[in-house]
Amino acid sequence: MAPIATSREEFDEIPAVVGIFSAFGLVFTVSLFAWICCQRKSSKSNKTPPYKFVHVLKGVDIYPENLNSKKKFGGDDKHEVKNKPAVPKNSLHLDLEKRDLNGNFPKTNLKAGTISEPENGTSKLFPEGEKETVSPDSLKSSTSLTLEDKQEKLGTLYFSLEYNFEKKAFMVNIKEARGLPAMDEQSMTSDPYIKMTILPEKKHKVKTRVLRKTLDPAFDETFTFYGIPYTQIQELTLHFTILSFDRFSRDDTIGEVLIPLSGIELSDGKMLMNREIIKRNKSSGRGELLISLCYQSTTNTLTVVVLKARHLPKSDVSALSDPYVKVNLYHAKKRISKKKTHVKKCTPNAVFNELFVFDIPCEGLEDISVEFLVLDSERGSQNETIGRLVLGASAEGTGGEHWKEICDFPRRQIAKWHMLCDG
Repeated sequence: MAPIATSREEFDEIPAVVGIFSAFGLVFTVSLFAWICCQRKSSKSNKTPPYKFVHVLKGVDIYPENLNSKKKFGGDDKHEVKNKPAVPKNSLHLDLEKRDLNGNFPKTNLKAGTISEPENGTSKLFPEGEKETVSPDSLKSSTSLTLEDKQEKLGTLYFSLEYNFEKKAFMVNIKEARGLPAMDEQSMTSDPYIKMTILPEKKHKVKTRVLRKTLDPAFDETFTFYGIPYTQIQELTLHFTILSFDRFSRDDTIGEVLIPLSGIELSDGKMLMNREIIKRNKSSGRGELLISLCYQSTTNTLTVVVLKARHLPKSDVSALSDPYVKVNLYHAKKRISKKKTHVKKCTPNAVFNELFVFDIPCEGLEDISVEFLVLDSERGSQNETIGRLVLGASAEGTGGEHWKEICDFPRRQIAKWHMLCDG
């Protein structure tokens, strides 16, 4: 009987031992979980922000962690407006409520001698303490222009560059443009907006809003790119394209501004700059397109084969285009059908080999024409036209010759190279 009693006592001690180990395990698990949470919180606070950009309008703080519901749209409560200190007339801060119908801010007059006027095409560095005491109205070109230069003048772009070392943030503020040409001949005005690309990568593309019916648009929009090391800034180039919005056709290109950042020192604070807008840098040729056509008179169909493209120009100075071809069929100047090829990535010599069959709504090809648009695919923005080709009875050059051949020799596949023209 004694051994049986001993085994029962040992059996009774097992739950106690299991409870002790369970308690230690629970304490250890809770401690480990708390330690992991603390480490994650610490790593988040010290982690470099991801490589991204934040787009803000006038009156909004640059950094997203400082935004609140009252400042996100640049508006303040009436009570806050009453208690707000008066802003100097020559300050860069302008209330959104003071914009006119065109979205522009009223221009302020500065006292003579407040700031020297920089010469055309030069940049001026403003110390930290003078960032908000300089009006863009004071930056006017003093260079005299000849009559020929004035005729070619496309306006001036005003912008600022800044780098925040703590945030690893590169900030570009597109302030305004002045003296733009009128792209609408009827109203003698424009609907301008600006597209900006960081080269050579070409993947960082942003654009401003469209301002209606103005030749002096005041954008004042800031684009902040996080996670760019300061050492990399010298290798980048900013490419601004100034356009005028057109509701019924392709937007008109006014001009461009190219800013290499090599040699520009941003360690001392914000740099306010202006540059003359120049004509879009287009190469002498738009490239060539190889097209094969065949007219089937029995079935009244037109077979179009987009074969190849060669010698396509670069879309953004140093970046190759991503071409594709859009094919439009017209009957009596009215588009009745459209097709498009696949996109070919980063190449000036694309091979498509894509076939399209169009049904002709009339007997013969007298009133039929085919338009080929070679476009550069740009994700997140409007695709730009690289070149254009029209084949038809009224087309000039090789376009008209090719069309005459397929009319004279139906059921025969005829291929020809064609030079592209400006779109």
